Amino acid sequence: MSAPAPEREQAEHLRRALEHHNHRYYVLDDPEIPDAEYDRLLRELQALEARYPELVTPDSPTQRVGAEPLASFAEVEHRLPMLSLSNALDEHELREFDRRVREGLGTDQVRYSAEPKLDGLAISLCYEDGVLVQAATRGDGHRGEEVTAQVRTIQSVPLRLRELEREDRWPALLEVRGEVFLTYERFAAINARAQREGGKVFANPRNAAAGSLRQLDPRVTAARGLSLFCYGLGAIGGAPWSESHSDSLARIARWGLPVSPEQRSVEGIEGCIAYLTAIGERRERLAYAIDGVVYKVDAFAQQRVLTEQAEKRRKGAENRNPAWAIAYKFPAQEELTTVEAVAFQVGRTGALTPVARLAPVSIAGAMVANATLHNMDEIQRKDVRVGDTVYVRRAGDVIPEVVRVLPERRPSDTVPVRLPAHCPVCGSDVLRVEGEAVARCTGGLFCAAQRKEAIKHFASRRAMDIEGLGDKLVEQLVDRGLVADPADLYGLTLEQLSGLERMGEKSAANLLAVLDQSRHTTLARFIHALGIREVGETTARALAEHFRDLDALIEAPEAALLLIEGIGPVVAAQIQAFFAQPHNREVIAKLRAPALGAITWERPVEPEDAREGGAAGAVTSHPLAGKTVVITGTLDRPRDAIKAQLEALGAKVTTSLSKKTDWLIAGAEPGDKKLIKAKELGVEIIGGERLADLMGA
Repeated sequence: MSAPAPEREQAEHLRRALEHHNHRYYVLDDPEIPDAEYDRLLRELQALEARYPELVTPDSPTQRVGAEPLASFAEVEHRLPMLSLSNALDEHELREFDRRVREGLGTDQVRYSAEPKLDGLAISLCYEDGVLVQAATRGDGHRGEEVTAQVRTIQSVPLRLRELEREDRWPALLEVRGEVFLTYERFAAINARAQREGGKVFANPRNAAAGSLRQLDPRVTAARGLSLFCYGLGAIGGAPWSESHSDSLARIARWGLPVSPEQRSVEGIEGCIAYLTAIGERRERLAYAIDGVVYKVDAFAQQRVLTEQAEKRRKGAENRNPAWAIAYKFPAQEELTTVEAVAFQVGRTGALTPVARLAPVSIAGAMVANATLHNMDEIQRKDVRVGDTVYVRRAGDVIPEVVRVLPERRPSDTVPVRLPAHCPVCGSDVLRVEGEAVARCTGGLFCAAQRKEAIKHFASRRAMDIEGLGDKLVEQLVDRGLVADPADLYGLTLEQLSGLERMGEKSAANLLAVLDQSRHTTLARFIHALGIREVGETTARALAEHFRDLDALIEAPEAALLLIEGIGPVVAAQIQAFFAQPHNREVIAKLRAPALGAITWERPVEPEDAREGGAAGAVTSHPLAGKTVVITGTLDRPRDAIKAQLEALGAKVTTSLSKKTDWLIAGAEPGDKKLIKAKELGVEIIGGERLADLMGA
């Protein structure tokens, strides 16, 4: 069935609208509509094209990942060769390039176009009548591989050029050259996924970009999230429409093609040097890797003069490097050296990170003697051994890393790297759960490397809720030696606190009062405050309800832990490893010691007792025991505090209403949807005053 005229017009309207919003989102980084609205437009177009297949066009946004996997890449001959650039490795060579250009043009100063040299993969895009018809890799400069299906998946690449006023219309044939690359964020995501799934981990963003573009299945390319910046032109049909390189980039940008936002026009060699200095200072803050700066004589007329002069000098030899452009290369960021030892550093969360101690080597202007090895999985994957010759990369402020080993240079006496059994800081056991890449120290409450994070977590709102004990105050307390573990918080004095920065006597007194109030809590909050890995609020509550006693939990065998819903072997192993450490038990004993004003809690109610009316302590007869409640609106205290008290009294607090809900507690400005649903389900609605009466019963 042929599509009626209104449907054809609507499909065209949707295609143009989606192209516009793609450009705003992926090229300008300035979206006009929310993602949900974009998805609605796309689904509407997909539905139209499904109903009328003849409406599907090659430039439709629905076709970005529509191609079937290829059997192989076809060869493409470039209409104009994709030339490589001569390199300048220092300022002297850059000034020599400028001297040659000025002498060739017979002028004292030349205007240049400057932009970052992307560390990616060169590509050529061909548009006919504004529609993308072909994309090819650089190859040998004359012939490359066709990757049209793959390039179509790059969201910043327009499948159809934007329509503008007649005098700014694109030519019938337009060949654009650019660089495909990956941002650091996408590169990290790709490698993280590869590590989880046991796939190939890429050494750097360039290799990852090249590997992603050369996937026979375009769907794989689409998932990688490639980007592209256009940096020049190839073949053009029709009369010349621009007089300079910078103007041509501005014009293709108006047509929807992405160009580097760092591109600038500069005057003379001093302008080139100033640009180089500025981009070098900002290099590590860019979202993508660059390895230099490309300078081009800006005026096309001057480029042609220099090209003609170069052709006369070559006397018919092939032109490989244009005389009007040069690439300034930053100092190398990778060098060879040897691994002299491997040490393990303990991070603030207890993670053990292997660090290679290297024979010192100069990389990018700095001496490097240490490099991260990330984790034991990476060591095994790269097969790093003490004594190996390795490639090390340094990129600005990023920690140097061992990229790969040269096995052909491996001596016979190399030593494999072993994970230590005990923490090099505190001596606690090191635990590496099966299936996880990271190994961790289990002495969370005691280990000096984890001290600050353990105390910050202990004091956090959802743990012991010690209001006023912020991160900066914790830093001061630890750095001054006043607090070594959470128990030391309860031994602080007014004199000690008031002597800290930004802590007057009143603030110190307030904090001591809050500390005193926090001594009475719930068992669930206390378990959560211990900071046991994999034990969040929900798991802590389940442990408290099941064991009802901390000592029983501390001594619990694995079989008992596995009986609790939501706890599997991994969580059980973390719990047992934590309580097995004598140092952790010592801190817990201090927290419960009368000498510090012991931390106490009411014995939690067993859910079975609450439902069946069994005797589980006085609290089982409380009106809230066994009740399922939902809270909406604002009450007189923080919701977390009310929730904790309700649970301590035997209630179950949930976030969604159902037929099993007993009460909806409605504070000020309650949610309309919850009120309506409660009435529909017949759930009793009670206010803050009634709740206060119930909690005080």
